[in-house]
Amino acid sequence: MSEVIIECRGLTKMYRMGGQDIYALRDVDLDILRGEYLSVMGPSGSGKSTLFNMIGALDKPTAGSVAIAGIDLTKQTSTQLSYIRNQHIGYIFQAFNLIPSLTALRNVMLPLLFSGMTMAQAQERASEVLTEVGLAHRLNHRPDELSGGQQQRVAIARGLSMNPTIMLADEPTANLDLHTGEEIINTLRRLCDDHGVTVITATHDHKMLDKSDRILWIKDGRRDRLENRADLDIRVGKVE
Repeated sequence: MSEVIIECRGLTKMYRMGGQDIYALRDVDLDILRGEYLSVMGPSGSGKSTLFNMIGALDKPTAGSVAIAGIDLTKQTSTQLSYIRNQHIGYIFQAFNLIPSLTALRNVMLPLLFSGMTMAQAQERASEVLTEVGLAHRLNHRPDELSGGQQQRVAIARGLSMNPTIMLADEPTANLDLHTGEEIINTLRRLCDDHGVTVITATHDHKMLDKSDRILWIKDGRRDRLENRADLDIRVGKVE
């Protein structure tokens, strides 16, 4: 039996607006397995980003719980949540979120230095992960000297640098062309296969579904359905 790494139980996020209760998530139950590739699908405003924020320890639910490796995030202090994010979770953002004035190497080194590594240790680790994503020849280039795909690889290397248990990728191919997007998808798949990282992507890109182990559909803040990739008939331009 595969090990469950993330457990969501009755996960609910509610906002009070104009005297009304607005639910971004409502009563979501979900088990995510260690080392799996899970794609989260749904229209804009369906609750994908809110679910990511809950799993990524960036926000707390109104009700319910989310646990990582048995640790209930809703019961942790801000300091404890910061430690969990630093030690267990990597983030890949749609907009890359690289610091323009820093080289690829320095962008990846930054979170390593914040974690307490020495300059030499951070440089060695950053060089290692940038080489792994195919950017050994671009270590000293700034973001404006890199293509969109190369910038996204820097973002992946930055997320991978701390050896995360979980990688959260928010629309990682949205700003990329078809060929580059496929390369990024393959890179994320290798994180699962080679490192045992649990990869969770929020996406509208049906190409990502073919690399997934399971696909979760979110609708109106609720879990709509959860299906195995093997049970879906996925073709170019068509999902059944």
